[in-house]
Amino acid sequence: MTFRSVFDAPFIRSEFDKSGINTQFIPTIWKYVIQNPNCEWRDIPSLPSAAYSLLSSTFKPCTSSVDSVADSTDQLTTKLLVKLQNGASVETVIMRYDSSLGKYAGNPRSGGPRSTLCVSSQVGCKMGCKFCATGTMGFKSNLSTGEIVEQLVHASRLSPIRNIVFMGMGEPLNNYTALVEAIRVGIIHAINKFHDDLPNLNLAVSLHAPVQDIRCQIMPAARAFPLGKLMDALAEYQRKSGQKIFIEYIMLDGVNDEEQHAHQLGKLLDTFEVVINLIPFNPIGTLSKFGTTGDEKVTIFQRILRNTYNIRTTIRKQMGQDISGACGQLVINLPNKKSASVASLTDIEDLRP
Repeated sequence: MTFRSVFDAPFIRSEFDKSGINTQFIPTIWKYVIQNPNCEWRDIPSLPSAAYSLLSSTFKPCTSSVDSVADSTDQLTTKLLVKLQNGASVETVIMRYDSSLGKYAGNPRSGGPRSTLCVSSQVGCKMGCKFCATGTMGFKSNLSTGEIVEQLVHASRLSPIRNIVFMGMGEPLNNYTALVEAIRVGIIHAINKFHDDLPNLNLAVSLHAPVQDIRCQIMPAARAFPLGKLMDALAEYQRKSGQKIFIEYIMLDGVNDEEQHAHQLGKLLDTFEVVINLIPFNPIGTLSKFGTTGDEKVTIFQRILRNTYNIRTTIRKQMGQDISGACGQLVINLPNKKSASVASLTDIEDLRP
């Protein structure tokens, strides 16, 4: 018999309704399992007897398992290979920060250690971005709500998780229903709906080029989503939400990293409230078709955006040099995959307006 994840929200609600069990008990179950991932159903206190029977016959606290764990030598980054019930696998990455180190906006930082989890939403990806290892897999399947949440359960065994970013394997808005359900514990047509359904989350957009022809060269799916329509959708999203938008921009040597591209990007985003994240490209073994932009060139690009267009622009810090867990490097069974540096997301709490 195939058991369902207790975190598959629509299914467990339906089963509780059919069994005449109050669905208000479900959040209690979720909270207990996240805090006690090795629990037995009878360990959860104060549930109706019918709930225990249903949980035992139909659900498991986790349908997935951790197949392997890789730690960076500096212990700041951990990559988990998670095996799903159907035999497929995904990767999820824990990134650790100490916000008390260094300065922010010229002032000492407050706070202390915290961890961010980079979660996968699909096995593979249909977007086919040429700089991304996940895209070489093609699209295999969507993760269920439970399989998304279970990555948090597994990661929580290793580190207390404070923030979550959906920047792992797959395009999260292509698995929209499961994404929304998972969040409750850049596809254009989903952007405005995203704010309506989840108004308190931050939206990050994989832009990666300031003009449509370059986007199409490096992101084949961009042909279906013209830049003009994307910008219109972002303008409407920002009008309704009042929130800053995070712009992801991978730096590809000689492709999208010249000074003219910085000016084009600045003009494109001049009327928006955004934070731009410049991402140094991480090679993906023998499949790499691009080179990494030099540090000086990245700094010049950042300076143009900051000084000429007054746009807050960050450069992703390099972390975990030895586990290939970077943005764009998550992949299952990639031939000739070489170890490469891990560029982590700038701590999401430092980017909040």
